[in-house]
Amino acid sequence: MQNMEGMTREKHESLKFYNYLCQKIGSEEVVRLRRLALVINDIGQKCNTITSGSKGEGLDLKGSDIDIMFIDHNIKVYESETEKLVIDSHRLSFIMNTDETQPCFTQLYLVTHHQTRKLFFEDSGGFLNVLEMNQLRYVLSSEQYKQFCMSHYCLDNIPKKVHGPCITSENDEHDFVWCLKCDAWICQAKPWVRRPRTAWPSPELISKIISCGVLFVPIGCKGSINENIEWRISFSVAEKFLLFSFSHTQLLCYAMLKILLKELVEKHEDLKGLLCSYFIKTLMFWISEETDPSVWRPDNILPCFMASLKRLLYCVRYSILSHYFIPENNLFLLRFNTNNKEKIITILTNFIDKELIVLHPLRLYKIIKTSLTNPPNP
Repeated sequence: MQNMEGMTREKHESLKFYNYLCQKIGSEEVVRLRRLALVINDIGQKCNTITSGSKGEGLDLKGSDIDIMFIDHNIKVYESETEKLVIDSHRLSFIMNTDETQPCFTQLYLVTHHQTRKLFFEDSGGFLNVLEMNQLRYVLSSEQYKQFCMSHYCLDNIPKKVHGPCITSENDEHDFVWCLKCDAWICQAKPWVRRPRTAWPSPELISKIISCGVLFVPIGCKGSINENIEWRISFSVAEKFLLFSFSHTQLLCYAMLKILLKELVEKHEDLKGLLCSYFIKTLMFWISEETDPSVWRPDNILPCFMASLKRLLYCVRYSILSHYFIPENNLFLLRFNTNNKEKIITILTNFIDKELIVLHPLRLYKIIKTSLTNPPNP
């Protein structure tokens, strides 16, 4: 009888907390309108753009960023030369080469029978060569490509800087990244299509995702001897589809994890940037794939959130967070040193211990109140 009363009270507290989050972060309708506005904006652009980042996901948290990806249609990427290459005099064709790269990275070789043996792009200062010679073949330099984009595509009157694969406005409010596209779903990610899962993502969603192919963003594997000529394989389009398929409870749990990290972990100068939003998104994808969708209910949001937080703690403790589409890439490999790892573990453990009795999530309310000072806007 006492156990039943506890369960009833837990559901009551979860519903109360869910409604509070809807008021502070946004209801289903508010999130839908935010997403719709950005999708319409993307469609209205002259070039093919993809809005991502927190705002692109339908969240408007304090400090939320807008990431805008531009697909460069002057370049086409193929996985191998065995594919039917469509050689276009107005576009340059490249072939992936992953023989010497870590999982999730590739080099891009100019198709050998292309009319052009050397590629130059024109900018205001003359010509900028974005090809380098590697093993007697021309390879597209990710580093030079970023420099070209910054000088050629960005407005001169906007202060900007290179940050990772992005070109960032000086106030850090906007990240712009020019990326390349392969229309095929590459071999490295094919096991994702067939691997065992509960019920999410659905076969229909998987089919939709693989039809979109993959992108390549101009950044190499940190520490690689060929870092400047490597490109990271990006699944941004797939990730957007997956996140849009979340129930509102899932989305609120995801938002809460982001808020918690910002308010508890990012306050420490030596921990800034160690746990980024992309890691939280990846974590949520794995949890969602392994969990029955019926678990993600408004009256179960507190247990779901605490379970997600414990999973994050586990990943940090054992330095393992596999890339969602290419698990061979451990995102936490060499991510932490002994000191910052133990510090994060202590912060998360202390919070979990205080919140184990989810009937009284007082600290959660306080954190949200501190982090979200403005009401949600569609």
